[in-house]
Amino acid sequence: APPHVYCSIIYNSQIMEAIKKKQQDVLGFLEANKIGFEEKDIAANEENRKWMRENVPENNRPATGYPLPPQIFNESQYRGDYDAFFEARENNAVYAFLGLTAPPGSKV
Repeated sequence: APPHVYCSIIYNSQIMEAIKKKQQDVLGFLEANKIGFEEKDIAANEENRKWMRENVPENNRPATGYPLPPQIFNESQYRGDYDAFFEARENNAVYAFLGLTAPPGSKV
């Protein structure tokens, strides 16, 4: 099954603009590298929002408030947030980060 990327579609503040940029970065990278994924909107879907908030591990949550998107899961297994994704991308370890087997000759 493809990884799930929990995203928000509401962009009306500087914080939301930063979130939007991070989401586009993750989704664009996955698309460019033909890595299948399922985008889960947390702005329009209360069930997605609740699920994401409940399933980000305690030690990965902010001290106050809720974890912000993008948050990445493979099925119900938490894989990380944007910073963890970015680090995996910098280290050419995106498939391992996502919990997927890299295709032969993959450079990501």
